[in-house]
Parts: sequence; structure tokens; C-alpha cells
Amino acid sequence: MWRNNLLGMAKVPTVSIDDVHAARELLGEVISHTPMEFSGALSARVGAQTYLKCENLQRAGSFKIRGAYTRMSRLTPEERERGVVAASAGNHAQGVALAAQLLGIRSKVYMPVGAPMPKLAATRGYGAEVEQVGTILDESLVAAEEYAERTGAILIHPFDHADIVAGQGTCGLEILEQCPDVKTIVVGLGGGGLLAGIAVVVRALRPDVHIIGVQAEQAAAYPHSLAVGKPVAVERMTTMADGIAVGLPGEVTFPLVRDLVDEVVTVSEESLSDATLFLLERAKQVVEPAGAATVAHLMSREAGPLAGPVVAVLSGGNIDPLLLMRIIRHGMAGAGRFLQVAVVAPDAPGALSGLLAEVAATRANVLDVGHLRTGTNIRVDQVEIDLVLETHNRQHQQDVLDRLREKGYEVRA
Repeated sequence: MWRNNLLGMAKVPTVSIDDVHAARELLGEVISHTPMEFSGALSARVGAQTYLKCENLQRAGSFKIRGAYTRMSRLTPEERERGVVAASAGNHAQGVALAAQLLGIRSKVYMPVGAPMPKLAATRGYGAEVEQVGTILDESLVAAEEYAERTGAILIHPFDHADIVAGQGTCGLEILEQCPDVKTIVVGLGGGGLLAGIAVVVRALRPDVHIIGVQAEQAAAYPHSLAVGKPVAVERMTTMADGIAVGLPGEVTFPLVRDLVDEVVTVSEESLSDATLFLLERAKQVVEPAGAATVAHLMSREAGPLAGPVVAVLSGGNIDPLLLMRIIRHGMAGAGRFLQVAVVAPDAPGALSGLLAEVAATRANVLDVGHLRTGTNIRVDQVEIDLVLETHNRQHQQDVLDRLREKGYEVRA
């Protein structure tokens, strides 16, 4: 974790509160005024009133349309004629594609190989030409920069431009209007556009508010960069939070984060998974792991209590359904609600029904059944029955296993 010791000595920022107000005028009816929802379940975990700023419900599924439209609406007619190009893991891609569609501008987007299919499809659905290059955003960004130099297209950077930061800062204006007594704001951090924009607003209008940026620990360029005082690239990133997987802080965003933000912290992949499932179950919000980073920090924070009210920004909701399915199953298993067990039984008529009757007696719900009759660990007169069970908690799981063993079954959990 990094803590800012420079507040009160900040340099003049490259983006001002006036820039953010001007961006708001440009955005007008283009963006949604996203809701702020009180979360009783999260408040109990945090120990203070906690609200969720639901940018996952923004147009195109994230806050990115704010910055993309602000930047592109200020292009000259000649620049618009040349078209725009962007690089993105998904959310900025959709923001640029939608903004281009609204403004009548031709757009091309470079996305990493392996980018979630729903994000690819949505970007194409807004009319952008999509090409997949590299395995991380930074590699796609190099391709976009080369395309811009080669063709004259205008590069719409995902975070490192004053107009992008000003546009994202409009989210900060909404936060202060919707929760005027806020004491702590928690924002996900990738390249820093959203965090920097919100920080510009908050420092100008409510300098007493504590601002925390949250990165995935397996894609955390900011903590080390802040410690040494300059942007430093991370060598390797492996995180499910593709929306905040940025390997190098920007020249515009880095000094704003350094000078205006109180803390930058990191969260584990397990915390991201837990938070995504928590939001789905308890807040009824479909949020991608990058968007759940703020809640992951609040759920796992060990650095002491936070002053409330607390606002956590849910920055995006564009999650791959396959990833969501894995997170749900992983979370259920971790909570003792999903049990996979192999049971060795006699290969005889009635053996399966007898086993299922014992499971039913424990009030576990059978989700799936499989048979294995050939294997090195079972005899010729035996069958291995693989069960997938829905259970209530870890104690219930243990009760199921104990009962089956008491009934003479060989159980491998």
C-alpha cells in the first residue's frame, strides 16, 4: 500500500475543476446519471454507511463513455474526417465505439488477444472495426499508436489525455451531489483516468474527503511507481480484472494520482472473485472484477476503519458470462455451498438410488451425477459415482461426508 505524504504541496494539476464542468456541459444527455445505491450488507462489513456508485449501469456498461465522448467531441472537422483509433481490453473500446457512432466518426479499436467475447461483440456492434493484437493492453496500445502514425487517425488514449480525465471527472461531480456528506471515496485504478478525474473534483470541492485507489495486485504498476516517484512499467500481469490491467501509469494521470490521492492499495484475485459474487448476491449488481475492485478492498481491508459515509465506485459491468459462471462456482465452493465428491459403490442394481437416498437424507441438492467404471483405484465390481452437490455451508458439507462414510461408502472429496 502507498500513502500520500504530499497533500498540501501538490503541483498545479493538468486538469482543473473548470475542465470537468465544461466536460459535463459537453456530455449533456449523452451519458446516464447513474444511481447510487446504499448497501446494508457492505455497510455492516465496513462499519460505516457505504454506498455504491453504479457506473456498471452507464451506457456501454462502464464510465468510459464519459471520457471518450468528451475527447472526441472536441476534434476538429478535419480530425473527425481522419477517423479515430483506440486500444482497449474492452470498456474503453465500447466507449470509443459508441461515442464515434454518436458523432458520426469512423473508428478502429485494437484489443488484446483473449479479450472477453462479449466486449468484442459489443464493440463491433457499435460500428467499430476491431483487430486483436498482443496479449495485454500495452501491446495493443503500441499497435494503435503505429496505426495512428501510419494513417493520420486520431488516437483516443484510454486514460492519458486531459480531456479523458476531465470527462471521467464528471462521475466525481455526481458522487458529491448524490452523497454530499461523503467522507471516503474508493475508486478502481488501472491507468488512472477515473481516479485522477474524481480526485480533481474532490480536492477542489471537498478537500477533506479521503480518496483511495485500488489496483489488482497482479497488475499493480502504481504502488512501485509512486514509491520511486515516476511511472515504472510492470514486467508481467496476470489478473481476471482486465479492465484495470494497465502496465504503465500515464504522464497525465500519474502526477494527478500522486498529488491528489491519499492511498493506493492492492487486492488479490481471491478478493476480486469474492467481491464480484458478493455484489451479485447481496447488491443485485452484475459487475466485472475490475469494477468490483473497490468492494474487494472494503471487504478485505485490514488498515483500520474508514470514515463514513463511504462511496465505492463500481466502474464497469461488462463481464464475460463464462467468467461469471466460474466465479459463482468458485465462490460457492469457497463458502461451502458447492461440493464435488467421488463415492465408490458396488456396481450393482440399486446402488445409485441407494446413494442418492443417503444424500437426500442430508438435504443436499444433487446438481450432477457421473459414473466411472474403469480406473486404477476401483475394482472390477465397483463403480465410482461423481456427485456435484449444492450444500448450505462448510458444516453441511462435513455432515454429508460423515453420513456417507458412516454408511460404509468410500468417499473422496
